[in-house]
Amino acid sequence: MKKYWHNPKRVLLKLSWEALQWELGYGIDPWFLKFLAGKVVALKQKSVEVVIVIGGWNIFRWALLEAGWMDRSMGDYMGMLATMINGIALGEALKEQDIDVRVMSAVPTPKVCEEFIRLRALRHIEKGRVVICVGGTGNPYFTTDSTAILRALELECDCVVKWTKVNGVYDKDPKKHADAIRYEIISLEEALHKGLRIMDQSAIALAKDESMPIFVCRIEDIDKIDEEDLEGTYVHAK
Repeated sequence: MKKYWHNPKRVLLKLSWEALQWELGYGIDPWFLKFLAGKVVALKQKSVEVVIVIGGWNIFRWALLEAGWMDRSMGDYMGMLATMINGIALGEALKEQDIDVRVMSAVPTPKVCEEFIRLRALRHIEKGRVVICVGGTGNPYFTTDSTAILRALELECDCVVKWTKVNGVYDKDPKKHADAIRYEIISLEEALHKGLRIMDQSAIALAKDESMPIFVCRIEDIDKIDEEDLEGTYVHAK
């Protein structure tokens, strides 16, 4: 990572719903929350400012929409609520590690989360707090991938770091194909052209238009983002 990006000051970490359920296969794995909190502690010890965007499919699955009896917009709103559950759980795990954290929602829910207001979020970050952004963009038809790019731009992050279970982006599924090749570096434009599943196409297009780089690595390695030997894929804007 260090060869492409030196001494990151502020990063947005995109955490998928799949990571939160970890080995359970559903819901939230308490062990993983503690593990993840430790990784964030390690980043904070390196003076890295941290913003987190979190998915929600471990709580709410698209199968309900695919059954055909639910309106897409209402399904998306349910997904936004699911991200709040995940964000609150992660926030509590971070507090257990003595990390000052604020969970901020694009959907106003004042009894459980702060409302996401850009200037307020920036102020929290400047005070050394971890900001967890939940509720998606607050609008249906937008994924948490798009939310991640949007919040990274709004909160002046250096890069979006996407956590996965593999060490970067491959030309095909490495779990199914032994000859899959990992990209060390690739442009956002090429990623769009090849249809690589880094994030959804709308998110990649926004990152490309606004020159927001994305780094993809294993969850286990997230605290090594400033180290030379970190394996992953740097998806650059130019």
